[in-house]
Amino acid sequence: MAKPRVSFRCTECGATSPKWVGRCAECQAWGTVAEVGAAASSSSGLRSSTTGVAPTRRARPVSEIAEQHVTRSGTGLGEFDRVIGGGLVPGQVVLVAGEPGVGKSTLLLEVGHRYAEQGRGAVLYVSGEESVEQIGVRARRIGADSEALLLADENDLATLLGHIEEHDPVLVVVDSVQTIASADVDGRAGGMTQVVEITSVLSRVAKSRRMPMLLIGQSTKDSSIAGPRAMEHLVDTVLTFEGDRHTSLRLLRAVKNRYGPADEIVCFEQADDGLREVVDASDLWREHRERPVPGTCVTVTMEGRRPMLAEVQSLVTEATTPNPRRGVSGLDTSRVNMLVAVTERCSRRRISDRDVFVATVAGAKLSDPAVDLAVCLALASASMGTPVAPDVLVIGEVALSGDIRPVPFLQQRVAEAARLGYARIVVPRGSKASLGRLGSGVEGPRVTEVHHLEDALGQLRHLAAVSR
Repeated sequence: MAKPRVSFRCTECGATSPKWVGRCAECQAWGTVAEVGAAASSSSGLRSSTTGVAPTRRARPVSEIAEQHVTRSGTGLGEFDRVIGGGLVPGQVVLVAGEPGVGKSTLLLEVGHRYAEQGRGAVLYVSGEESVEQIGVRARRIGADSEALLLADENDLATLLGHIEEHDPVLVVVDSVQTIASADVDGRAGGMTQVVEITSVLSRVAKSRRMPMLLIGQSTKDSSIAGPRAMEHLVDTVLTFEGDRHTSLRLLRAVKNRYGPADEIVCFEQADDGLREVVDASDLWREHRERPVPGTCVTVTMEGRRPMLAEVQSLVTEATTPNPRRGVSGLDTSRVNMLVAVTERCSRRRISDRDVFVATVAGAKLSDPAVDLAVCLALASASMGTPVAPDVLVIGEVALSGDIRPVPFLQQRVAEAARLGYARIVVPRGSKASLGRLGSGVEGPRVTEVHHLEDALGQLRHLAAVSR
């Protein structure tokens, strides 16, 4: 009898390997490959049968299947409802992931409280990380005192299911899925086998009872969800909760959503009494000043499908060391270095031999190419000492040749700028035709087209704020 071979599996992505390796060949993670047991040899003769069985439900033409209307129930937290597509769907399983301390527990405790206040029934909040006394302290701080909000601290899956059967809740919150373990499955709590089994069982329970369920998951430093990727496939919606510990702004992004858009984003502000909804985040990402200053320029970035105004700030000063310094915050460093070179060539002003610092307001992280033109004008404004007028906004991607390239969702961007009172908007050439009346209306903003960075820099003196 042939000796069975031992197989190894990555705890991050689930990829298998015939031998142990220090780094997974699929996800490139270090130290995640572990032994999982003996694998059946291909020479043992065990093969799946090619004979089918009679299906219990026949396949039907798509034309016979009537379109079903998805009923949603609002949670009472408007921005949370917006990111999941308008409310919770019966049986929907939502995974909310984020770094420790970002506010996931506070957010879902607030959601549970708002949902319980609507009188639909009991809401069960089960924590495997904290005691009910610790949760109670947080609940009192944020004002979550609904009688229909039930708290429990459990780490065992069977006991958790017992709570569900006993109270028959209309909503369940599990904090967090990595802390729950099943006695019927080998492995430690938080391991790949345990997490996949726990998520699978909870998903089946939610769908069989047509009960929405919110799961909290931890994420790594690079904002990816900790644990096996199979967990994301087992749930209906995946949300990531992001934030910088040095700022109060929190972003809730939809990464996957079977019942709504998968690119929506909403904002919250961390406060002493919990998380506050930020309906208009544009005010957080730009400064409000009485007089314009050189080195600043406002643009519109798309966060998912939501246009948001953001301000780019630049400082160009004499270098104090033989090697000029470069400081970038909130933007891609290599992209900014490229834009510095393009701006220097098109403006014919020396920038590379000076200290250059570029940053965004309120710690906003901008990766949208449409902010390129704002970075270039901010650099030129700081270099020349000429401020851009406060009612001017620019949109456009800058190529290495200096050409201003068009960007997607331009109509939504211009509409958002017009709503907030910007009178002059600089856009790539050929954009007016797609803007309709926003580009040519008498009461709307004045839209100026540019096709090259030299044109935009040449108009900087016309866009400058003139002291009167």
